[in-house]
Amino acid sequence: MSANISKATKRPQRAGRTIAIFLILIVGFGVLAFTTGASKVKLGLDLRGGTSVTLQPRVTNGGTVSSAAIDQAVSIIRQRVNSLGVAESEVTAEGSGNNRQIVISVPGETGRKVVELVGQTAELRFRAVLASGGPKDTTTAVGATLPKDVTPALNAKFAATDCTKAANLQGGNTDVATDPIVSCERHGGAKYILAPAEVLGKDISKAAASLDSQNGAGWYVLLNFNGEGTTKFGAMTTRLVNMASPTNQAAIVLDGLVYSSPQINGAITAGNAQITGNFTQADATNLANVLKYGALPLAFDRGEVQQVSPTLGSDQLHAGLLAGLIGLLAVLIYSLLYYRGLGIVSVGSLVVAGVFTYLSFLLLGKWIGFTLTLAGIAGAIVSIGITADSFIVYFERVRDEVREGRSLRLAVETGWQRARHTILVADFVSLIAAALLYFFAVGGVRGFAFTLGLTTFVDLFVVFFFTHPMVSILSKVKFFSSGNALSGFSARSLGVVESDAVSGKENA
Repeated sequence: MSANISKATKRPQRAGRTIAIFLILIVGFGVLAFTTGASKVKLGLDLRGGTSVTLQPRVTNGGTVSSAAIDQAVSIIRQRVNSLGVAESEVTAEGSGNNRQIVISVPGETGRKVVELVGQTAELRFRAVLASGGPKDTTTAVGATLPKDVTPALNAKFAATDCTKAANLQGGNTDVATDPIVSCERHGGAKYILAPAEVLGKDISKAAASLDSQNGAGWYVLLNFNGEGTTKFGAMTTRLVNMASPTNQAAIVLDGLVYSSPQINGAITAGNAQITGNFTQADATNLANVLKYGALPLAFDRGEVQQVSPTLGSDQLHAGLLAGLIGLLAVLIYSLLYYRGLGIVSVGSLVVAGVFTYLSFLLLGKWIGFTLTLAGIAGAIVSIGITADSFIVYFERVRDEVREGRSLRLAVETGWQRARHTILVADFVSLIAAALLYFFAVGGVRGFAFTLGLTTFVDLFVVFFFTHPMVSILSKVKFFSSGNALSGFSARSLGVVESDAVSGKENA
């Protein structure tokens, strides 16, 4: 018992240091938010509007669109959107049969750029170059003698294609992998007759953006092939290395446009390749993100991109914030009325948790594109109850210990040892629920889950590094340790008076 008393006596000193470090951490978060320019919480599509586009599947020759293909396309597009950060974007399928469409809605002013990225078909193919020329060449590709696989019809199409026209630079996987095609360089600088594809996008296992800082070549996309792709790409480059220009070039074609057409100077059998083309960092990163999640199973015609006005608007935002404020005030008033002086700790805990959560919203918006939606606000409001539950569990344990005759200082520590396991279990249940919702739900539910998980982590930090240390410090203050009527530890508050009265009646 003496050892426990000694530990309880030293605890307030350590508690003061813990709270000081915790408050310094919060101030550091605030300084970091200020220096990085994270001054406002980013709002989601339902609160500030954004961009929406409809993708219509392209159906040719009386074909049909299967539900499986649409669902696969939705999954791939959703992965591409999520790779850009937690942006609360929505990707849904609407309609039925050949009238099924995919609707992409992205919050904020950058929505148009995101929609253009995720809507790419991303059908990557490697083709050998059969002939090449200027973007507006109207003469035959190779003169009177046509090389193998270049038919008069292909040669005529080559001569008729003007790669300076925007219509010929829109892309789209309208070509057939097993057929030779005429294709433009993506910026309109050249045009090609290309052989049937030998390596396809499905043969790629990984794609990543890289910077060639040594040779000054700028940004490029590094591709790694799977086993089958390594074999096919090795065979292709082994054959092309002995060809004459331009037939020693391998064109890298994405959605029908040539991104680059490097000459093959040696067989490449290691299972990797590079896509170059004067990329910026954003270009290379976006292309890698599109490729690594696979090609869309369908070609799409993009509908008109429209700006979406807020679906709930500022009135609903204010209503949600007002609801949260009313809930917070109700918890604070109840804590002060029921726990009296001890309610100061609950007030401080909620205030600190609120500041910590707000700063987290600011920084996460800057770092990963987190946006706050009405569902996210609901998750934050739920966190008020989580934080309240934590200090109620702790306070009741402490009061139980005092009722059993222990001093307040000792009751604070023994009560904490019994309460923290319950708090951890309760918060981990909330974290598991948030994780399941986040990974298996879509749309606004994911925003609720993310916010719930974040605020639950904040609760754990606050209860361990603020609530418990603060109670330890207050246990040393005479106002609380003496059982003052307003402290929350008086005999009447603990129910001791009532118990004694009942015991006296029974004895009588």
